[in-house]
Amino acid sequence: MTLTSVREAVTEPAAPAESPPVQAGPSRAQRVVHGLAFDRIGAVYVWLGIIVLFSLWVPETFPNLATAKQILNANAITALAAMSITIPLAARVFDLSFAGVMTLTGVAVAHLIAKDGVPVVPAIAIALGVGVGIGVINAVVVVVMRIDSFIATLATGSLIAALITMVTNEVPITDAKLGEGFAKIGQTSIDGVTLGVVYCAVVAIAIWYLLEHTATGRRLYATGFNADAARLAGVNVDRLRFMSLVASGGLAGAAGVVLASTLASGSPTAGSPYLLPAFAAAFLGATQLKHGRFNAGGTIIAVLLLGTGVTGLALANAPSWAGDMFVGVVLIAALAVTGMQRRTTVTSPRRSLRFGRGGGKPEAIAGSAPVAR
Repeated sequence: MTLTSVREAVTEPAAPAESPPVQAGPSRAQRVVHGLAFDRIGAVYVWLGIIVLFSLWVPETFPNLATAKQILNANAITALAAMSITIPLAARVFDLSFAGVMTLTGVAVAHLIAKDGVPVVPAIAIALGVGVGIGVINAVVVVVMRIDSFIATLATGSLIAALITMVTNEVPITDAKLGEGFAKIGQTSIDGVTLGVVYCAVVAIAIWYLLEHTATGRRLYATGFNADAARLAGVNVDRLRFMSLVASGGLAGAAGVVLASTLASGSPTAGSPYLLPAFAAAFLGATQLKHGRFNAGGTIIAVLLLGTGVTGLALANAPSWAGDMFVGVVLIAALAVTGMQRRTTVTSPRRSLRFGRGGGKPEAIAGSAPVAR
């Protein structure tokens, strides 16, 4: 090889390296199959199974439009109650006082209108202020005083129950004034569907947007999954938990006002029956759509499933205890599935960290969503 040929070989530019092939994303069919997988919307399939079961069990009364409207109307308050605890649960904070808040705000608005002669709008505003105030108290006890949320809200719920008994002496507040303009808030219906269903839809859309399309929602989820990691990432965990409890108090107060309007009275026990169904719906909803994340869409699916089951049992003349047993079994199953999904979510990144690609070297945790600051 001559010197000239060697010089040309050295100075000749190297051929450009081939770029790695671009991998195509999942097809539309694959995305549809993934979205309809049982582990994502299993409750929908169970719900459809319940509908088929009761349609065959009580074909005379169950499979009709009137029953569908009955399920929607009867479970609107349950959905509002479940929505009130969805935000704090997203941040892994329990609020066991929401049922007491519902009762207290219902009693407060009924007392203001019937006994004190306060106009409807100011009475509702004061009652909502009571709910927000209870939320602030819960937030101070949990966040500032560093008391476990389960114990703290259980204690405040007991104090609320004592206050309700002191005000009402366990006697419902009834008056003709409550059957006038105030009753229209919860009893007005549009083609057989009450306004409570509309309120529920509005609240669900608002919570869905908050949790899925805002930085605050991402911070709430980060706080719920790992508060210490979120704090190190710059998230103000205490402020988020504080505001989640305040929001829970406000939403529970609104649910209590709608409930009092529906009943046209201030019952001292109105909110108590919603404690178990609301938590059952929230935890069952966390197993749907978002794999261990409390979300509005999954909660609505869960409420419809539970409501359909309870209504079907009632139409089938099942024993009175059957409805409570159904809700309890669903809650246990939802807690078990939610726990497994959370463990899977936490274990997968650990496996990625321990057995990284390329010779087994540790890698950054995969699959963890970035935390917006």
